[in-house]
Amino acid sequence: MESRTQKHALLVIYVVVLSILTTSTNGGTIVPIFIFGDSTLDVGTNNHVANCSSRADHPYNGIDYPGSQATGRFSNGLNTADTIVQLLGGYDLSPLPYLSLVEDGSNFTRGIFNGVNFASGGAGLGKLTVQQFATVQGNITALLGKSKGDCLLQKSMYIFSVGSNDIMEYSLTYPRIMTPEQFVINLTDTYAIHLKNLYSMGARKFGILSIPPIGCCPAARFASPNGTCINELNDLARACHASFESLMKNMSCTLEGFKYSLANTYNMTMSVINQKIGFKDVVSACCADNSPFGLSECLKGVHLCKYRDDYLFWDKFHPTQKASKLAAAVVVSSQDPTFVSPINFGSLRKA
Repeated sequence: MESRTQKHALLVIYVVVLSILTTSTNGGTIVPIFIFGDSTLDVGTNNHVANCSSRADHPYNGIDYPGSQATGRFSNGLNTADTIVQLLGGYDLSPLPYLSLVEDGSNFTRGIFNGVNFASGGAGLGKLTVQQFATVQGNITALLGKSKGDCLLQKSMYIFSVGSNDIMEYSLTYPRIMTPEQFVINLTDTYAIHLKNLYSMGARKFGILSIPPIGCCPAARFASPNGTCINELNDLARACHASFESLMKNMSCTLEGFKYSLANTYNMTMSVINQKIGFKDVVSACCADNSPFGLSECLKGVHLCKYRDDYLFWDKFHPTQKASKLAAAVVVSSQDPTFVSPINFGSLRKA
């Protein structure tokens, strides 16, 4: 028989969960957002990974974040996870990292009902942390019951940004064990496995950020003989987008209730690079050494640009806070199918 203390504890948990599900910081209804991917969406996951070399919890990262805090975001301030969820509503910042919630066990139950960020710097589709979501799904179902839990998971949104590291790894591997065409097929098949696994656990609404033109990032330009974009990397990014688009269309036709929004981050970024929309420098890193384009890690003591909003790139791979804000505005609100289709993230959130 349950003791009075146990019953009281269960009642407290229920009340806390109910309050989380019904109100947000701005008084609206919260439906969780779950985030998966690589360093473009990582908000501190790797801070909690022992001996991890892909971390950003050091200056000058975070110099424009509140309190100039290096939180683990690969950015001078907010990153794309933050800026997207802010515009979708109900969030001031990205949901907390899964590993942060695990370490602070007392906050785990409350935290997961506000969404979870699983993104990890260095992750690729072959190393995506989708399996961690099973723990979250199990806890939500246990607390709400299967019917209400399933309903909440189906209304939730699942955001992905991954694939750049897979392309980089493939391009640097010799001898090649796959043709570029085989690589794209293999990557798409792996994506499908992850999405179907989440679908089987209740996910229905998927916001996908495809692969940007990584051949134009400062690190790639440094490796290019003339400082131009590396076409091989960009060709793979474009091919992956086309393949991901076919995958999304197929899944929406074959899986009941499957909804998606696919952001063409390749087109979005290239339009900025080609037209220099909103930036004075679209080729160099703001935080790096003084080598052409900036090749070093962003560490305290290296060159730091004075006007961060003038730069598209924060470091040799990642966008500045301003670039993330501009990208989020397009992803969430644009009606241009060149940049996001068949609907934008904002419409998907409400679907």
